[in-house]
Amino acid sequence: MGFSILRIDHVQVAAPAGEETAAREFYAGILGMLEIEKPEPLKGRGGVWFQFGEQQLHVGVEEPFAPAKKAHPAFRVSGYVELKDYLTANDVEVREDDSIPGVERFFIFDPFGNRLEFLK
Repeated sequence: MGFSILRIDHVQVAAPAGEETAAREFYAGILGMLEIEKPEPLKGRGGVWFQFGEQQLHVGVEEPFAPAKKAHPAFRVSGYVELKDYLTANDVEVREDDSIPGVERFFIFDPFGNRLEFLK
C-alpha cells in the first residue's frame, strides 16, 4: 500500500441552525477548547470550529437536526477526576460507564444532545 492514515484531523458534531452561541458557551466556555476561525467560503453555512491540541472539533449546522446518541467523539484527558467534578459543578450530567474492564470513562451530552466520551 502506498498510503497510511496518520491521525484524525477533526471530528464534526451537528447542531441546529442558530445555536453558535450555545456551542461557544459549551465547547469553549465549559470544555476549554479554543475557538478558531472558519475559512471564509464556509462561514455562510453557520456553525463554529474549535481546536484542542492538534485536533479540531467542528460544530456544523444540520437541518433537520437530530443529535448523535450513539456515534460520538472520545477524548483522552488529563485531570480525569477534576474534569468530572468541574462538569458536575457546571450542571453537566456525567454518566459513568464501566462496561469495558480496565477502562475508566464517562459520557456527557452537549447542549444539542450529542454524546461525548471522556477517558482517563
